[in-house]
Amino acid sequence: MSKELADKIYTAFDEMSQRNTRPRRLIAERLIDLAAKDEDFTTDDLWQELRQAEPKIGRATVFRSVEKLVDLGLLDRIEFADGSHHYRVCGSTHHHHLTCTQCHRVVEVDLCLPQEQINAISSQTNFSIEGHALSLFGRCEECRS
Repeated sequence: MSKELADKIYTAFDEMSQRNTRPRRLIAERLIDLAAKDEDFTTDDLWQELRQAEPKIGRATVFRSVEKLVDLGLLDRIEFADGSHHYRVCGSTHHHHLTCTQCHRVVEVDLCLPQEQINAISSQTNFSIEGHALSLFGRCEECRS
């Protein structure tokens, strides 16, 4: 997965007309590491971690890179019930996230609205639905004990 992910990230940076600079390589390497550990992150946390290796890395560089990778579907933006959000490198299959309102644990859920319901919403609202996001919130087992 790491080679494939790295290739996709570097291709995304190329498409953004951004050179393959040391900061962008550091971003890609850190995202690969986070993906291997199945960990989510905030852009601020990512920026602070990257500054340890590259003190001059710009906050805007990290934020723009993350947002572009979200736009391209390489990162998922995970919303929490309190309005905050994290990012996560997820697989390419369609899924949603369940998040703990207390500890912010994230679980990927292979559950979706049936296509018939999406079609019915489209019909009722006269919208041509192009995509959707389903956010589920609750308290995990550990936080309930």
